[in-house]
Order: sequence, then structure tokens, then C-alpha cells
Amino acid sequence: MSEQKFRQALRDSKPMMGTFMKTPSPIIAEVLGLSDLDAIALDAEHAPFGRTETDLCIAALRAAKMPCLVRVSDDSASELRNALDSGATGVIVPHVTSAEQAQRIVRACHFGDGGRGYAGSPRAAGYGTHSMQQHLEDSGKNTTVIVQIEDLPALSSAADIAAVAGVDAAFIGRIDLAVAMGLSPMDKAVVDAVEDVCRACTATGTAVGMFTPDLSELPRWRELGASLFLLSSDHSMLLRGANQLAAEIR
Repeated sequence: MSEQKFRQALRDSKPMMGTFMKTPSPIIAEVLGLSDLDAIALDAEHAPFGRTETDLCIAALRAAKMPCLVRVSDDSASELRNALDSGATGVIVPHVTSAEQAQRIVRACHFGDGGRGYAGSPRAAGYGTHSMQQHLEDSGKNTTVIVQIEDLPALSSAADIAAVAGVDAAFIGRIDLAVAMGLSPMDKAVVDAVEDVCRACTATGTAVGMFTPDLSELPRWRELGASLFLLSSDHSMLLRGANQLAAEIR
């Protein structure tokens, strides 16, 4: 999967698998860039990614030609612009609850009147080596916008959010939904809510992404139209590998 093909593959709902990266280290990014995953998502919402750390990790992933998503800390124009100017393939925006909010996010991610501020100097524009026309065309074609549906008010608006032009995928935040409901992620009410969001999004032709704590569920979610799975994390992989080694030795 190349950066240039990621958005179209997502919009076509081709099955893709990635992971969240929680460690703000370009070395970890470089290592994950060597993997067979389809994308890496830097978790700037829940991990200590500053702008410099985000920039360096994006640089390492771009060098490996690994599609790089940034889960930004909020939907502010500055957060979105910083990630995209640094060369991220796209952004994952948390806590989107309405179509109007999704429209603002899409506008802030793309160039145009009232949208993303233009600069020809950052990595995304080849540090000034790309013409304005080339940068505008490349960005318009490849910039990927994924919104997270993870709040109770968003459940009734899921179809409207997914239908917003420029929203490439809706990522279901099952854990946050479970917390909001005061339930376990495996409880029927939570699972039913996730199913409803899947149906609402696929009815609009919008791709669906999700995290699931149980890999045996993947066929079920594939049948309901989910195609982007961001599973586990670098932290989980480290712990699992270390514990497996300890078990083998002991």
C-alpha cells in the first residue's frame, strides 16, 4: 500500500489493517514502516506526541513509503494543518458528533476558500520543490479524512456525518461508546450500536474503520462493511513479545 493509493483503497472499502503507534519515536516508526501493515496511525490524542515528534515520525514512515495517519488531539484547524503539512497521509479526528462539525473538518483539511492555509515550504509540498499546482492536485487527491464516531449524540447522526462530502471513512470508537454507556465493549447494547453505525455508514457508501479487542470478530465486521482495522498498538506488541519470550524461557 503506497501513500498515493491509500485514500482510493479506503474509499473502495478494500480490507486494510494497521496499528496505533503510542511511542513518539521515529525509530519505532521506522521499524513499523518495515512491516507488512497497510498503515500506521500516530496516536496524538492519547500519547505524548508534540509537533516535533509527530513530524519526525511522519518523516520516517514516508521514507518507508508507509501510509501514515495522525489521530489528532482535537478538531482544531491548527492540529489538522500541522499533521498534513508534515506530510501525513491523512487524519483521524476524534469526537465528531454532527454533520456540521464534519463539514468544518473537511474544509480545514483541504485547500480552498475558508479552508486549509497554503504553504509551499513544508514536507507535504516537497520543501518548495513542488509547484503550487502540483501540491494542490496531490493534496486534493490523497488527503484522507477519517472521523471518529464514539459519542452517544453521534449515534443518531451517523448517517448524516458519513454522508458529508470529503469524509472518506468513519472510524467507530467502540471503547468510548462502551464507557459512555457504562457497559463493557462486549455487551450487546454496545455491539448493537456499532452494528447500527456500520449499516448507517455503508448505506451512504462511506468506508468504515474500527478497533476490536477480539480478532475473532473480524469476519463479522467485514460482513457488515467494515474495511479498515486499526488493531493493537506498539505498546501491546512490545508487552506481548516480552511476555511470550519470558514464558518460553521459563
